Amino acid sequence: MGKKIRVGVLFGGKSAEHEVSLQSARNIIDAIDKTKYDVVPIGIDKSGRWFLNDAEKLLPEANTEGLAAADQNTLVTLMPEGRGELVGKSGPGSVGAVDVVFPVLHGPMGEDGTVQGFLRLADVPYVGPDVLGSAMGMDKDVMKRLLRDADIPNADWRTVLRFQLDDLDLDDVIAELGLPLFVKPANLGSSVGVSKVHDKSELRPALEEAFRYDNKVLIEAFIDGREVELAVLGNEDPIVSVPGEVMPQHEFYSYEAKYLDEKGALLQIPADLSEAEIKDVQDLAVRTFQVLCCEGMARADFFLRTDGVFMVNEINTIPGFTRISMYPKLWEASGISYTELIDRLLQLAIERYDREQGLKTSFF
Repeated sequence: MGKKIRVGVLFGGKSAEHEVSLQSARNIIDAIDKTKYDVVPIGIDKSGRWFLNDAEKLLPEANTEGLAAADQNTLVTLMPEGRGELVGKSGPGSVGAVDVVFPVLHGPMGEDGTVQGFLRLADVPYVGPDVLGSAMGMDKDVMKRLLRDADIPNADWRTVLRFQLDDLDLDDVIAELGLPLFVKPANLGSSVGVSKVHDKSELRPALEEAFRYDNKVLIEAFIDGREVELAVLGNEDPIVSVPGEVMPQHEFYSYEAKYLDEKGALLQIPADLSEAEIKDVQDLAVRTFQVLCCEGMARADFFLRTDGVFMVNEINTIPGFTRISMYPKLWEASGISYTELIDRLLQLAIERYDREQGLKTSFF
């Protein structure tokens, strides 16, 4: 057997989704094919420091506190143009190189193009969309504008910046978007900071809650419909999973329903849809993936209205990989096991890197 591929699994991060990232990383490290890959766990604590340590120590099953402060002897960074070389920040020389990085970072400073740009400068392959696709998938306002311009249906919305809050006419918002409606940070996932607003008295507190996490907030019209999700996998010629349906047992698919309450949502995979509906939503998932310049992976979320129209809710470029997450479950139902899925994602990352290496970087 040839030399194993060293995989840097990057997790944690400066994000309100830090704890979710730990759960996802735990599952990936457990499931990866150890005969083919060597895992190098790279944790990012809540202060943003990168460090190495033992996976079992860093990722206990019931960790709700986040990563502990890094031991000074384990602090590391990637070298620019270093081909994946990890260098100790407080010790001498290289501590080895990784061949490919699997960022398991949900939310800002990890899923929004920032880490992707850093990994590109470090000249190392990485799983998931590139800088542009990651940034557009993270910013719900930009995403919705691009979808609108591509004639892909999504909910009506209004964007509010922090400095606009005091002058915002709440009656005007309600007249435009109706009730109920949703308020959410533009650049966050896992339903963190999201509120469902039933009347005017709830709107201002919901905005203030969302502004705790972002300087840009979306107010979005409510769509009365079934929640349908699909997984997309691939680079230039992506494939799509069977659809699954999420049936929240909470008022909406909240953070608690997704990650804390195992009975917070019922998942029906495959979803009870007609063949025509399945084809329509699968085609729309691939189209959304490509319009938003995604590669590698994404989970595409839709609402199916009572009139039969599918509306895009959002796309998630680093979807959850916990044991109850939809992305791996959808692929398992489509015939791709968790371990094979990880392998395919890593190979897609290397394939894209090799393709980009063929581009000229000098005019002469």
